[in-house]
Amino acid sequence: MSRVYLDHNASAPLRPEARAAMLAALDVAGNPSSVHAEGRAARALVEAARAEVAAAVGCTPVEVVFTSGATEAASVLARLPGRVEVEPTAHDALWAQRREGEGAGSYAMGLANGETGLIAALPEGRAGLLLLDLTQALGRVPFSFAWSGADLAVLSAHKLGGPKGVGALIVRDGLDIASLLPGGGQESGRRSGTENVIGIAGFGAAATAALRDQADGVWARVAELRNILETGVEAASPETIFVGKGGLRLPNTTCFATPEWKGETQVMAMDLAGFAISAGSACSSGKVRESRVLRAMGFGADVAGSAVRVSLGPQTREDEVLRFVQAWVERRARQRARAA
Repeated sequence: MSRVYLDHNASAPLRPEARAAMLAALDVAGNPSSVHAEGRAARALVEAARAEVAAAVGCTPVEVVFTSGATEAASVLARLPGRVEVEPTAHDALWAQRREGEGAGSYAMGLANGETGLIAALPEGRAGLLLLDLTQALGRVPFSFAWSGADLAVLSAHKLGGPKGVGALIVRDGLDIASLLPGGGQESGRRSGTENVIGIAGFGAAATAALRDQADGVWARVAELRNILETGVEAASPETIFVGKGGLRLPNTTCFATPEWKGETQVMAMDLAGFAISAGSACSSGKVRESRVLRAMGFGADVAGSAVRVSLGPQTREDEVLRFVQAWVERRARQRARAA
């Protein structure tokens, strides 16, 4: 049986549209900062992708700053004055930026949590700047930067089927920020360094494809598959805890904890069975550890240490979900027998 990839929140498979755009960009030799014809051709690719990303985010192209990923984009917090408050369940890329200070400062949060899938309510009446992490939400749930009230946002191409190593910082028009990387003044002086034309082209194509999927109702079908998976697991293991079930969640994400069965053991067992899932965030240098997010939500060490995340994608099929449930149930039965 072929392997089944159920870890889309860690990284989504490269979309065919992104692959095609990147292959075409490989033949464009010019530097996008050059004024000759070859340079203008490269610049045209960058600006076309900027418009595509802006359309997906609901902002204007001038507000899009291309970066190497969401982590680099989040480093803008280190360049802002005053304190930086960070939502306790935010991704480590944001959590690492928290800082004491005076004044209104900044507040950083994830619109959708990558581990639990829970979608957060946007804060109201806050003083200071608001930065949103859109990496998991973009293309999966309706969103518009223009009406969100946010001042800044970060996103990553590979979460929506683009290439790894490229992302963007969204900066509200009129807001001045210090350059993420000083140097030649690319990206309107907000991030120096020659643009990754190939990656950016793939990012733009992936953003357009993701927006089309959302409009076509693809994620409603994915949510049905997620519910089938949860029903199967719950029927065989009533003691399993589904984090956030019944709340507003990403349509593709389920996070569940089975007491006395370590998350890392489940991940390894399912990997051997041919299924790729995860325990917590994938951004910890390959380490599997107790979930900081679940502890921040008030769960004890038993739940935080036994949780796994299964995240589906647009290409996930019902037979793959049913195969996963069967394999998980079989291994749960073996684990019960060993523990008895």
